[in-house]
Amino acid sequence: MPGEQQTLHRGLEERHINLMALGATIGVGLFLGSATAIKMAGPAIMLAYGLGGLAIFMIMRALGEMAIHNPVAGSFSRYAQDYLGPLAGYLTGWNYWFLWLVTCMAEITAVGVYMGIWFPDVPSWYWALAAMLAMGGVNFIAVKAYGEFEFWFALIKIVTIVLMIIGGFAMIVFGFGNHGVATGISNLWAHGGFMPNGFSGVLMSLQMVMFAYLGVEMLGLTAGEAKNPKKALARAVDSVFWRILIFYVGALFVILSIYPWNELGTRGSPFVLTFESMGIPAAAGIINFVVLTAALSSCNSGIFSTGRMLFNLAEQKQALPIFAHVSKRACRCRRC
Repeated sequence: MPGEQQTLHRGLEERHINLMALGATIGVGLFLGSATAIKMAGPAIMLAYGLGGLAIFMIMRALGEMAIHNPVAGSFSRYAQDYLGPLAGYLTGWNYWFLWLVTCMAEITAVGVYMGIWFPDVPSWYWALAAMLAMGGVNFIAVKAYGEFEFWFALIKIVTIVLMIIGGFAMIVFGFGNHGVATGISNLWAHGGFMPNGFSGVLMSLQMVMFAYLGVEMLGLTAGEAKNPKKALARAVDSVFWRILIFYVGALFVILSIYPWNELGTRGSPFVLTFESMGIPAAAGIINFVVLTAALSSCNSGIFSTGRMLFNLAEQKQALPIFAHVSKRACRCRRC
């Protein structure tokens, strides 16, 4: 096709990748699904997230080393082919593509559910279709457009968690929102101990903990389109563990210090409860907006990931050659 090229444009800046590295690890699971994991492990869920974060850091460190050495769009699928053979690359690539296909369907459905809270009379499939077209359009424009959307989606989640942590510490130390009575941190051990369900509860919760980290591997997929992959990826990967420690473990420390762990999940999202205690009546609406952006972010990332993986598979002659074509703006319009 005239005007086409077979290379990807390096349009992702360092700020995009840094925020994506953090935003990718913060999904809907932290805002809505954390209560279920807390029921399994109690306050020891912080240990589970810490262990999971350490495992993720080790995986990302290994992936980062390979991505810096060979910054290509196919990431781990390409590395599997190069070092383990074509079959490993084929299975890795297509399995990952299918994973994101299913995840995108779930997230698109979730968008309709979240919008239904504000607009109950509008069919949910309207919102799902609108979200799919919007996020698809973003990926059709250019990789920089994808990076900008992910930057702001991540920033919304980060600001929400930071405000919750600051407000929570004010409640713990100064009694802010609790009639001046400091809550302290005794709730961490006052209801059956720090590990009420034993270490088996921590192990059982790990499946939900690790699922919450889904998406962080996309850092590897950005290597082929980062302006300065060696510098940007090195910084992003090195900071993954500490960011997880602050935002996941920090947020859960605040929540579990303020509320008895065995009451969480019976009164709605812990984040909604915390914001309501801070005197914010629109807490439920705020969290609904945040999880809506998280779902849109996941869908946006899914379209990005599946497009890049198909591009890689086509280059490896494991998918139709048409999927290796890119437009003059170096976007994967034929594959998204």
